[in-house]
Amino acid sequence: MQELQSAKELVKRYYAMLDASGITAQETLEAFTADTYLWRGFHPFGELNSAEEVAHKFWGPLHKSLTSLQRREDVFFAGLNQIDGFNGVWVVSMGHLLGLFDEPFLGIPPTQKIAMLRYCEFNKVEDGKIVETAMYFDLPDLMVQAGLRPFPNQTAAQLVQPGPKTHDGLLTHPQDKSAGEATLALINRMIGDLGQWNSGLSLEDELRQTWAEDMLWWGPTGIGATFTISRYAKQHSGPFRAAFSERSKTNHIARLAEGNYGGFFGWPNFTACLSGPFMGQVPTGKTGEFRVIDIYRREGEKLAENWVFIDLLHFWKSQGNDVLQRLASGDL
Repeated sequence: MQELQSAKELVKRYYAMLDASGITAQETLEAFTADTYLWRGFHPFGELNSAEEVAHKFWGPLHKSLTSLQRREDVFFAGLNQIDGFNGVWVVSMGHLLGLFDEPFLGIPPTQKIAMLRYCEFNKVEDGKIVETAMYFDLPDLMVQAGLRPFPNQTAAQLVQPGPKTHDGLLTHPQDKSAGEATLALINRMIGDLGQWNSGLSLEDELRQTWAEDMLWWGPTGIGATFTISRYAKQHSGPFRAAFSERSKTNHIARLAEGNYGGFFGWPNFTACLSGPFMGQVPTGKTGEFRVIDIYRREGEKLAENWVFIDLLHFWKSQGNDVLQRLASGDL
């Protein structure tokens, strides 16, 4: 579809200018975004409402901290948004922003070495401009690279997270429409299965309905990455379900797919009450928000890989654990 290709080309030009040296972030944002631009970012940024504000608060400081910045993109696709009746066009980019960590960022001490900020970004394109952005990133992972310990030992693995096993995630060219439809349908079935938490099946058998047996789940720092249905159930999904109650219904702002790739984000996706221990923290009995991006790779009739971004700093602050405040006071 030409509409999707035009949107991809616009975002590619935007990234090229944003990543170029000698051009300010504000100049770039003003050239590519609408006057009504809305940017959503993980804690502590939240919602920002102008190109100037996004440049001043996020991109400018990030470029100053991670010098010689490179975008190392692993997944890139576009699609029509199911949530608004397949009207809105969104372009998705996921990977790492790599640079030399030369200056502090949000109080995280620099290492003078290579550092990588894991990110995923959704950009809504309308009338030749970017009108909305969801920019989600793993700040706790950057903390770990700087030698800090924002959370207790996690249940899964802490490691640099690669792109797709198949190395085919950059969908710069048009894709078969039926492939995207199949991916989106599978994601929707998975949401229906996992969103209810009461299927009557064992957790592993519930997962097997939509997931490959050798699934890879690339979770955020504090939870970690895990491999195979049985280990995912043991190292994340099982502990998560045991810890939370009163889970709200799923609520997404955008959900789309192209080819074998798809994903969604919410603001928040859902809320839940911390009624049991999780991530080494004691239950609080408080309800918190989960702001999440999920990116999926479909292989045949099953989901094979899932990259997950969760705003854990925002969630834990709502539970009385302000990680950035602890960082500022030297308590990490």
